[in-house]
Amino acid sequence: MSEESIPCPRCKSPYAYSNGSLMVCPECNYEWSPEEDATDAAAIETAGAIKDANGTVLQDGDTVVIIKDLPVKGAPKAIKAGTKVKNIRLTDGDGDHNIDCKIDGFGAMALKSEFVRKA
Repeated sequence: MSEESIPCPRCKSPYAYSNGSLMVCPECNYEWSPEEDATDAAAIETAGAIKDANGTVLQDGDTVVIIKDLPVKGAPKAIKAGTKVKNIRLTDGDGDHNIDCKIDGFGAMALKSEFVRKA
């Protein structure tokens, strides 16, 4: 693989170019050395990932368990700790709520990843 065809390890852009001894991504402005080993690239890849309360990286479709009673506006009761939530969907928007899901008895919800752990 030539230096000109190395994709950006951060955003996977195919448009990275060589700038002396470094590679530069024009899309995310990340600079790296082509000699970086795979562990550095893996660390960069998981740096922006959504993680649960224990630091485990979450993915779409995962099952999580709520670790703290969560009050719900307009609902007569809170979501209890230990409630299992299946098939989560990760989001970028809505401020700090980065998980969309459906909880039995409550319906569609947005959760913060800091209040769940991967099941």
